[in-house]
Amino acid sequence: MSESISETVKSKYAQVAISGLSSDDAGVRAIAQAFGYSRQELASIPAAANMGLSCGNPTAFAHLRSGEVVVDLGCGGGLDVLLAAAKVGPAGKAIGIDMTPEMIQLARGNAAVGPDGKPLGNVEFHLAKIDSLPLVDASVDCVISNCVINLAPDKPAVFREIARVLKRGGRLAISDIALKKPLPQDVASSVAAYVGCIAGAIHIEDYRRGLTEAGFAHVQVIDSHADLNVYARGGSGCCSSPTEAKPGSCCGETPPSLHDSLADLTRRFDVNDYAASVKVFAVKPA
Repeated sequence: MSESISETVKSKYAQVAISGLSSDDAGVRAIAQAFGYSRQELASIPAAANMGLSCGNPTAFAHLRSGEVVVDLGCGGGLDVLLAAAKVGPAGKAIGIDMTPEMIQLARGNAAVGPDGKPLGNVEFHLAKIDSLPLVDASVDCVISNCVINLAPDKPAVFREIARVLKRGGRLAISDIALKKPLPQDVASSVAAYVGCIAGAIHIEDYRRGLTEAGFAHVQVIDSHADLNVYARGGSGCCSSPTEAKPGSCCGETPPSLHDSLADLTRRFDVNDYAASVKVFAVKPA
């Protein structure tokens, strides 16, 4: 991925961070619920932590335990970090990593008011890329991520970094997009499709191979069979045409917002034919 595309990714996600999208919007809630978040989970965290950017719910299969240290790669507004923090409890820690300053600012704001009205004491966020983590070796029990690794230009480097920061016997639990077969050329070369988590995805078998080559054992990459075309049904909460735009909404913008681009892509192209929402699990050998 060229530097220009990397900057486009940051720009689009920064736009989402300041858009005001949240679980207060029925469409945004629908996206999260379509990918495995319960109403109770969404109600337990600030609405602004969910912006309809998920392709799964990694905290649902990460088997997080009290006292553990968990790291979320590409944390966005803090959705999974906040859910993880509740699972690991005060004796544990949930750490979010994101390369977009606006997302880190949003996530820190969402963590500033916990259930008791006080800042969460077991949460921290770092501005960094996921292929160069600001964490010491063997310091983490579990690494999670949600629809982000497909955006990384150097996925082997990401896998090596995960292996580096995990303790022996530590695990990864990732929700991501992976390919079932090659994309059509016009989609594979589309910047919008890359930013939308499709064109940067790798084949399911390449995902397994990459983790194995990074030293992981018990590697599983499982198709969750979630419907990736959910954005085409208006689930993003965005308008279907510019005439419906409202001040401060994600639609009617120039250039189109990330959600509008995703909706347009999935209306024109059946993503499910080529890609899958996958659950990825692997263990660093003890």
